[in-house]
Amino acid sequence: MTIVLSKLEKYFVVEKLIFHSVDLSLYQASAMIDQQEHFITDNKGALLRSRSLVEMQKLLRNVSATQAVLRHTSAYDEMIGGSEKPATNALEVPLSDNQLY
Repeated sequence: MTIVLSKLEKYFVVEKLIFHSVDLSLYQASAMIDQQEHFITDNKGALLRSRSLVEMQKLLRNVSATQAVLRHTSAYDEMIGGSEKPATNALEVPLSDNQLY
């Protein structure tokens, strides 16, 4: 599911704002609303992407969230031919906006 950033900014508070570390320097974002994850898009429907975590935080500075995390999912198990695991190997680290922009 997706949600447009301008609509997300109108929510009072979202449960969790998730910054996805997709690649070495590529970030996307999603928000947990009513226990469902929604990827955030711009007004044209394209997923929000940034080459900088600080830039992504700047884009989402008007979104009020109870919690913010940086999430990274490793493809290492798949790369070495490891067996498929029943649970995800996602790592979530609490993140705060230090307003470095």
